[in-house]
Amino acid sequence: MIPIDILAAFFLASVLLALSPGPDNIFVLTQSALAGKLAGLVVTIGLCTGLIFHTLAVAFGVAVIFQTSAMAFSALKICGAAYLLYLAWQAFRASAAAIDTVNNGDRNLWQLYRRGIIMNITNPKVSIFFLAFLPQFADPARGSLTLQLIGFGGIFIVATILIFGSISLLAGLIRQWLYGSEKAQQVLNRIAGTVFVALAVNLVIMKR
Repeated sequence: MIPIDILAAFFLASVLLALSPGPDNIFVLTQSALAGKLAGLVVTIGLCTGLIFHTLAVAFGVAVIFQTSAMAFSALKICGAAYLLYLAWQAFRASAAAIDTVNNGDRNLWQLYRRGIIMNITNPKVSIFFLAFLPQFADPARGSLTLQLIGFGGIFIVATILIFGSISLLAGLIRQWLYGSEKAQQVLNRIAGTVFVALAVNLVIMKR
């Protein structure tokens, strides 16, 4: 059994990491401001679904491939950057009317959920971060390392949901102020597109 003090220290570290500026929380902030708090919460769930993939990858050793194989790392970076540029293109060409209807229909919510998953899974930095972070709190003397790593991954996901969910709610309030202004909506879309391009560039130049 993992001691309470270790769990508390890990949870605190996870909260601080979730609060630090990065592609995922910027993504949640942008989508929440554009489409409302529900959209931000759906994106958050999508991102955290992606974290399940990274947790299992680390727990079962697959993430080692991305740390040791330059080809695999580069391939995942290219896929992630291409997807971010696709999102930037959509944001730049979107109209204010498109923003008004983004929350209408389960299809759009499903697209946001899927977008969050792809955004997270195609970021190799997350796999390598988990590979470096999670094992620091695990101890073979406490039993199965695989189960411990899965448990720590679950705690990290809970912390992420709490922080990103809060970001969604706060950004949703911003959208209420912008909702009646088409010009403000268009400017926000341009900002979102610029953010996606910047994230794509950052991902491409990122080194292992």
